[in-house]
Amino acid sequence: MKKLVLVLMCFLIGSCGFSPLYAQKESGQGFFGGTYDTSISDEMAKVKIEPIGDRFGQLLRNKLLDLLTPLGAPSKPKYRLYVELKSRNVYEQALREDITATREMIVFKVDYYLKEGNKQLFKNNSVAYVSYDILKNPYSTTIAEQKAEKNAAQIIANDISLGVGAYFHSRITKQGPDSDL
Repeated sequence: MKKLVLVLMCFLIGSCGFSPLYAQKESGQGFFGGTYDTSISDEMAKVKIEPIGDRFGQLLRNKLLDLLTPLGAPSKPKYRLYVELKSRNVYEQALREDITATREMIVFKVDYYLKEGNKQLFKNNSVAYVSYDILKNPYSTTIAEQKAEKNAAQIIANDISLGVGAYFHSRITKQGPDSDL
């Protein structure tokens, strides 16, 4: 029964017009056959990610490097991605009877924009909500907080990568307002 549901799901995904974001089908029959145009991922590989301040910025930049330029930083970048941490707010949750928290939620907000030369191509923002337990052992709490910070960096990096990919997709496929690539 589970196999039948899986096969039906694959057919539904194939019939709904699902296509990869970073590669456009050029020719061939079916989903897996044929050749693909990888100009979107090629454009993404031309993005230089500018340094981002503090430890969270370092984590975020490293995640972005892995997602946007997996083959290494471009020697002659065509685009520059600027990311700025706007806020890091900590909220106490799950209070005990003595008004001490047993859980904290951290909200990270970043603004980012992509430039080509002096021209700003687009601007957007991203938010990540992460939380962790406050434990009796301070070391364990510190490790949990660091893990939450890494998770937030991954969430925001994924969001930024999708935003940049969607921007290039709209330009290359001529579906957006700035389709002059």
